[in-house]
Amino acid sequence: MTELDYDHLLRPNLEHVFNERDSGKRKAAIADLYVEEPVMYEPTAIVRGRNEIARIAGELLERFGPTFTFVPDGIAVGHHDIGCLHWHAGPKDGPVAVTGMDVAEIVEGRISRLWVMLNPSS
Repeated sequence: MTELDYDHLLRPNLEHVFNERDSGKRKAAIADLYVEEPVMYEPTAIVRGRNEIARIAGELLERFGPTFTFVPDGIAVGHHDIGCLHWHAGPKDGPVAVTGMDVAEIVEGRISRLWVMLNPSS
């Protein structure tokens, strides 16, 4: 059995979905990276479907301003169709506002379920 390249899925998810300000490009990336009916688990909500994930990502970027960026920390790792990627986020040249990781269940090479895990503030 060939193991998945988790970095090939989770890094583009961070860069082309959650950092993408153009809604058309964001939706195209989601269509490439996610199954037809994905589910995203945030700390305060459960988001169902590609369109809702695109909407939430866009709203997040709008809320935090034009230079807010998610930056991967290292490479994504995983096994048995579960992968994770650590990241930090904040203004491009500013202090880190939040850290966390994305944990994804992969089905047939695409993200099926995504858990957004936030680290506690210090």
